[in-house]
Amino acid sequence: MNTFGTTTPFGPNPIESKDDLKKFLTQLLDALESHTSPGGARVHLGYTGTHYDEAAAQLEGFSRPIWGLASMLAGGYEYKGTRRWVNGLANGTDPDSDEFWGNMRDKDQRMVECSALGFAIAVAREKLWDPLTPEAKEKVANWLNTMNDKEMPNTNWLWFRVFANLGLSKVGSSRFDAKRMKADLDHLDTFYISDGWSRDGPEGVVQLDYYSSSFAIQFAQLAYSKLQQLKTLFDATSIYFHLSLCSSGRAVPFGRSLTYRWAMSSFWGALAFADVDLPAPLTWGVVKGLQLRNIRWWAKQAGAFNSDGTLTIGYVYPNHNMTENYNSPGSPYWCCKSFVTLSLPDSHPFWTSSEESYPAGLLETTKILRHPLHIATNLGGHTYILSSGQQCSYPVKQGAAKYGKFAYSTAFGYSVPVGNGTLEEVGGDNALADTREARFENDKWLRSMWYPWKDVDVETWLVPPTPEAPLWHLRVHRIRSGRQLSSAEGGFAVYGQGKSGRALDPTPGGEEFGTYEKGGEARAASKAGVVGVVDLLGTPSRVGKALRTDANTNLMVPRAVMPTLRAEHDGTGQDVWLVTAVFALPNVEGTEGARAGWLSEWEKPLMK
Repeated sequence: MNTFGTTTPFGPNPIESKDDLKKFLTQLLDALESHTSPGGARVHLGYTGTHYDEAAAQLEGFSRPIWGLASMLAGGYEYKGTRRWVNGLANGTDPDSDEFWGNMRDKDQRMVECSALGFAIAVAREKLWDPLTPEAKEKVANWLNTMNDKEMPNTNWLWFRVFANLGLSKVGSSRFDAKRMKADLDHLDTFYISDGWSRDGPEGVVQLDYYSSSFAIQFAQLAYSKLQQLKTLFDATSIYFHLSLCSSGRAVPFGRSLTYRWAMSSFWGALAFADVDLPAPLTWGVVKGLQLRNIRWWAKQAGAFNSDGTLTIGYVYPNHNMTENYNSPGSPYWCCKSFVTLSLPDSHPFWTSSEESYPAGLLETTKILRHPLHIATNLGGHTYILSSGQQCSYPVKQGAAKYGKFAYSTAFGYSVPVGNGTLEEVGGDNALADTREARFENDKWLRSMWYPWKDVDVETWLVPPTPEAPLWHLRVHRIRSGRQLSSAEGGFAVYGQGKSGRALDPTPGGEEFGTYEKGGEARAASKAGVVGVVDLLGTPSRVGKALRTDANTNLMVPRAVMPTLRAEHDGTGQDVWLVTAVFALPNVEGTEGARAGWLSEWEKPLMK
């Protein structure tokens, strides 16, 4: 097999032991050396822009890797390049240095980076703080303290100031502001809902994504508890969100900041860091497997890395269509939070336990996640969530695609628009509408409403798969419109190339790779698996098309095909009902194509 362009320098590393994980991190840190300024305070990895200034972007490149470096040093390892970060701390906070990061202002990106610096000072004081001169220590403390009288966004950002003050407290700095830290913690408590879940903001915000969990809030709660020597009691209910990792290690891509990649699994490392009493069915071997499989999967994704071993901006491949205006070339290194387990002693059960597979009792299950308005399922070997009702609390690039689709898959990801001139540009997988109001009904399905115009309303019910038909989920739509409409409902998007590497060809049926269209049916099969849609009501005007989407719309693959149902609707004001069955079966990791026999699942009766 020709592997040119499909491997990474990290792929051969098994990432099974603490030393393996340390080796992976060391390679990532080594790759940054040639991009580091002479004084160590800035890391320049590219020329793309952000809404904040270049100095702050280069600070990101310096600060985010320190999540991993500090953990590695705290765990008893040495790193030959540690001095780069010690020097950088001194020069970046020195107003007389050419590499000064700049003074903080209200709602400044520099505030975000203080979180990593505070954590590093707290866990690796001997290696990162103590080598500083007294004058340098005073400047670092002064710089961190300048955020204490600044306005911050009313979001997870408040945790960043907590960690800056926590770091100052651990080194006995007079710049530690205990009153400010308590006020921030008290306010963060108001974000809490129940069952282990916090909103990313005040009451009224319906945003429970990775910032509510691995990227920020839950990670911060666990790390803070450990560093303050507090007993951590973690509600098992919210853990089910993190169990949306599939058995191969892929996580469900949902929401913003997905360029942080394996930061998605940092929650599992934080559980170990905080020495949480694990609820059944979790064991330390299960937790170890859940995190390391995710890191291993990412270490093998060639598109996640530049040729010199630095990280790209994107997801599985470089992709600026899906990133936010706050993603600099240094932003992806937020993933270094997942190296927190390197701080654990060799005797910790996370490292002494043998890695275990995904809990058997949670396979072939469907779980309602009430607070994030998700239904998580892994029936039939496909791990994904059905979703309605979430939205970012402020404008974010591609927000509708990141929060408003019907389904998000570990295998097939989701797609984002690259334009709005054609359906191919829209990337409308798992969408008919962008939902705004949602609730569970009968503890079985999600019901949502959408009002795109004053004379149009769309009501949707999302019904999860069943053991009898595990590869299908159902969508029922009621459309009432006072204007003529064209509708297009997409299923999952799949890798769009055949065995030759060329675009998938049409097929007459069967299980061979290719596309298939017949009346109100459409599907596509390739080495990544098989996906499809069927109109169950036989609506005459509804036609199935295997739509080849524009390049770089899908997060998982740059060339994709999306089965779609298209129809025209008169503006009579009468109710129009659409019932769609959505089919998907990914390949098993290391194999090509969906498992043999999938066509019998496709042909099952879907409704009685």
